[in-house]
Amino acid sequence: MLTSAQEKSGSQHSNIYAAVPGPKWWKEAVVYQIYPRSFKDSNGDGIGDLQGIISKLDYIQSLGVDVVWLNPIYPSPNCDNGYDVSDYEAINPEFGTMQDFNELLQGLHQRNLKLVMDLVVNHTSDEHKWFKEARSSRQNPYRNYYHWWPAENGKPPYRDSFFDVEDGAWKYDGQTDSYYLHYFSVKQPDLNWENPVVRKEIFKMMHFWFDKGVDGFRMDVISYISKDTNFPVITQEYLDKNDKGKWGLYYAKGPKLHDYLQQMNREVLSQYEIMTVGEGSGVTINEAMNFVDPDRKELDMFFHFDGMNLGLTESRYKQPDPAGWKLTDFKKLYSSWSDIFKEKGWGSIYLGNHDQPRMLSRWGNDTIAFREASAKLLLTFLLTMRATPYVFAGDEIGMSNIKFDDIGDYRDIETLNWYKKLQQDGEDTQKYLEGWKLTARDNSRTPFQWNSETNSGFSSAKPWIKVNPNFSAVNEALQQADPDSILNYFRKVIQLRKANPGLIYGKYELLDKDHEQVYAYIRSLDKQQLLVMFNFSTKEAEFNLPFNISHDAVLINNYQVLKLDRQKAYLRPYQSVIISITN
Repeated sequence: MLTSAQEKSGSQHSNIYAAVPGPKWWKEAVVYQIYPRSFKDSNGDGIGDLQGIISKLDYIQSLGVDVVWLNPIYPSPNCDNGYDVSDYEAINPEFGTMQDFNELLQGLHQRNLKLVMDLVVNHTSDEHKWFKEARSSRQNPYRNYYHWWPAENGKPPYRDSFFDVEDGAWKYDGQTDSYYLHYFSVKQPDLNWENPVVRKEIFKMMHFWFDKGVDGFRMDVISYISKDTNFPVITQEYLDKNDKGKWGLYYAKGPKLHDYLQQMNREVLSQYEIMTVGEGSGVTINEAMNFVDPDRKELDMFFHFDGMNLGLTESRYKQPDPAGWKLTDFKKLYSSWSDIFKEKGWGSIYLGNHDQPRMLSRWGNDTIAFREASAKLLLTFLLTMRATPYVFAGDEIGMSNIKFDDIGDYRDIETLNWYKKLQQDGEDTQKYLEGWKLTARDNSRTPFQWNSETNSGFSSAKPWIKVNPNFSAVNEALQQADPDSILNYFRKVIQLRKANPGLIYGKYELLDKDHEQVYAYIRSLDKQQLLVMFNFSTKEAEFNLPFNISHDAVLINNYQVLKLDRQKAYLRPYQSVIISITN
């Protein structure tokens, strides 16, 4: 329920939306990301599935979110858990049937929820029918669906692979005495977007899903689809950053990238009332507007990676910097990304997803003393920045990293292959295992913690990956019954966001950029002003307020009290507060 202050704030500004330039439903939405394999198992095989999601639709609706984004549910050999697609127009039997999908889509729409699918078109699986045909003969009609380098021309110019143990993105294929390109696993050959027939096939597939009623696509590594097919030697500017070069920056600069995205928009996206968000790996802040400027007619939003790299060393192995990360750098980074879209375009914001660790462990504090407060703080941050927020399933109950000690517990190709590479090179694998306790992708992929029963209510069988041992203390059932829980706090902040358009469309003004504990900003729209404050530390923080604040103006507080003294606030560890300062 909204407090009286919240209701007053919302009612006073109910007409502001009408005055907002360029309003869009996807700007106002809260997106809830589901990793289907780990959400809910309905048939007792230890793997989450579509019927499992269907069984939890009322729960999803109760959160107040607007959009569900599903990670890939297409047929796949699961080299990379579905990001190696073998059939774009079917459902992986592990997850169910097309009838199950239709039921899920209908159930979401009946609850006024939208569905976003994952579009994986930089590469396919090597078990896709296109690639099976392509590798069968140099004369096969599907040959030009992929990138090939004839062995008689010598070794191709070096390209790095993000997952390959052999440390190269060209794989020799003896059947046709050629190399094929794979930016990721050897089982994920890159599609040849330079072939117009490939683009036609992809656009046809997109129409297939949109015509079924899907509401949008999250586009996996879409920034990598264009290649210079002369495959020149990589220039030095992309090799001098760290031990493996700035490959992502180079891969995101394909010569026809924006031509292809504009063609996609023209021939597919513009024909539907949908949303699009691209995974912008390698895209810098200065290039952002090229993707989301409405006049260019490409994408609605994209995910940047600047935030995710903060506090890591320059090694490719995602090792935490011993010095940690500074809040001043965090503020500068997210303020810069907010400012780049202040006149046009639109941003997205996330702190965790299937490719990142749990946000609580990465950006908050997962110790018992600070887990609840910092989880609430991070959710408040996501929901009060000027961007569309993406929340990963489980973050609304404060799920944290599982922190495996044994490499045998991991399932992710990235972690497993890098470990093998380190072993081959004689590196300290124990050191990297310790680092992965913070940064490994499998930390976010453990089963959703529904209750205190066997396997936390996720499955009646052994789950495909272990359940976090803290499930008896951290689960949805416990938090449903607790009005002060992280879960119920999340619902309140979403309600507040929907009641206050200033938290969506309002201007963003950073306060005291040099404060080392407190992140504070003002969101303002028309005559409405909202002050948002966070103490990102384990110590009490003192913050100078820009004006006098009264206690009855507090809209959200993750503690029971807020200590104020004239124009100063004394914030407790991980305290987050939203205050109305409407004139």
